[in-house]
Amino acid sequence: MILEAQQIDKYFLEPEKHQILRDISFSISEGELVSVFGESGSGKSTLLYILSTLDTDFDGSLKICNQDIKNLTSAELTDFRNKHIGFVYQFHYLLPEFNVLQNVMLPAMKLSQKGKEEIKENALDLLDEVGMKAFAKRPSYQLSGGQQQRVAIARALINNPSLIVADEPTGNLDQKNSELIFHLLKEITEQRNKTVIIATHDSKIYDNSHRNIEMIDGSVRL
Repeated sequence: MILEAQQIDKYFLEPEKHQILRDISFSISEGELVSVFGESGSGKSTLLYILSTLDTDFDGSLKICNQDIKNLTSAELTDFRNKHIGFVYQFHYLLPEFNVLQNVMLPAMKLSQKGKEEIKENALDLLDEVGMKAFAKRPSYQLSGGQQQRVAIARALINNPSLIVADEPTGNLDQKNSELIFHLLKEITEQRNKTVIIATHDSKIYDNSHRNIEMIDGSVRL
């Protein structure tokens, strides 16, 4: 089991105390592609923020790779996140001052578990896998939206994480590029046996995922 959420409740305190998530419990296994969907305001973005360990201010339990994330210090959590979780956002967040290859290498350089040449070789292999190796030396700002998102997927994989969290990864793309990005994410589960969680409004994504989690007024329907 890669992820186990047990009885998660989440409150916002401003302007007054208000419950956002209610009794969220589910588990996700290795190699699953799971879509989280629901209408705006249903709580899916808040849930994804918690599942990606970016928010630990909640009631209940969250285990990732058998580690209870609430037992970690801030420094330990940052290290854990960098090792075990890869991120793909609606906005790619590539650094414009760096080229494509440098952007993919950044998380591994920060982790500092491999030498620069090994990281570079791994990054080039990942860029090849997502069809972007020919653009390795190109400044990231010169890429199209679909190309930038493919680079973001390569970056998410550079530390060989157990879990990929994707927040509306096709939200700013046309249909052709949306299908390409989803195909790449699905390949990650099937060929690399990674677990992928996608928050989405795209019916084609949740119709073709292994499993769906529907958010309704802060609760889940599995």
